[in-house]
Amino acid sequence: MDPIVTEPAKKVTTYDHAGAENGWLVELYKDGEKTTAYLTAAAPGAFKGYHLHRVRAARYVCVRGRMKIILYVGGRRREYVLDAARPERLFIPPNVATGLQNIGDEEAWLINYPDPPYDPDLTDEQVEYTEAELEAGVLK
Repeated sequence: MDPIVTEPAKKVTTYDHAGAENGWLVELYKDGEKTTAYLTAAAPGAFKGYHLHRVRAARYVCVRGRMKIILYVGGRRREYVLDAARPERLFIPPNVATGLQNIGDEEAWLINYPDPPYDPDLTDEQVEYTEAELEAGVLK
């Protein structure tokens, strides 16, 4: 039996809150139905978010381009820049609203290792927000 196998990797086009295409994501590794690693891409200037995960933490690494990560922690805005030229990991715990913005001139790629892995059976785990809601301290 040949131990070398290929399998399809799901790729999904992503859209902003207004319905405009802003990039894509691809599942890099799955453990059964759960996604343990994925890559998200954003076009130059594109924004993805805001959302928070009630259960999952995120671990981001930018591997192409530059991404501004905008977080709302306890009602306060924080910003971090991840740059593929200076690789570093950013850990984001559960219940932190997150937005991603490509601040470079090329498509930006961000790898996420969610913990626990993404589980499609957790239907109410991700919560969407607008910036106005976050600035006003709205809790969902």
